[in-house]
Amino acid sequence: MTIGDAQARVDAWIRTVGVRYFGELTNLGILMEEVGELSRIMVRRYGDQSSKESDLGRDLGDEMADVLWVLLALANQTGVNLEEALEKNFGKKNARDAERHRDNPKLSG
Repeated sequence: MTIGDAQARVDAWIRTVGVRYFGELTNLGILMEEVGELSRIMVRRYGDQSSKESDLGRDLGDEMADVLWVLLALANQTGVNLEEALEKNFGKKNARDAERHRDNPKLSG
């Protein structure tokens, strides 16, 4: 599935099953909630914080997909083509950071 395909599938689902898009600010709030849920799992699984009973068995991929879903919805409702935006972003990073990370002594060795 391409990013464009994913945007189209999210749009189709929202317009049928979901009835309509929530407002942009509502979806931004939902995105923050989903990122928080992902953060909670990451911090407890890979960080120093211990897990709670409710964290056990949580699917990390599903949490990431929840974040992506809402991001795709936000892109749809604001007219952003994420495939084009990502390509442009790669160009920016390649031009700006071509030597930056290779020359960073914190990252070597």
